[in-house]
Amino acid sequence: MDEMDRVFEKVSGYFSLLAEPTRLKILHALCDGEKPVGTVVETVGSSQTNVSRHLTAMYRAGVLSRRKEANLVFYAIEDESVIELCRTVCVQVASRLEDSALPAGMVDRFMPQAAPAPRRRSR
Repeated sequence: MDEMDRVFEKVSGYFSLLAEPTRLKILHALCDGEKPVGTVVETVGSSQTNVSRHLTAMYRAGVLSRRKEANLVFYAIEDESVIELCRTVCVQVASRLEDSALPAGMVDRFMPQAAPAPRRRSR
């Protein structure tokens, strides 16, 4: 396998990670900053088991960061480039659904600018 093939394989895996509506909803929920799992579950509107499974997959892929505090687990956007990618695609798809003009503010409804992930404390 040459270098281009390896890159295409990695890109394909990245896109397949995002090819799930629940994961897009999770990204949308986390765009404005770190949140505990319970808040993400409420925002996404799915079961805790389902959301936790997706959060774990996204964390393992490096898209999300995770930290524990007491008995809570918090997630945040780790890879901000994924937000720009999702925003671009969402706006393009939405503009084709109805009249081609998006209402004012619609772009930020899809994927607001990501808040930076909290800095990890060194030990």
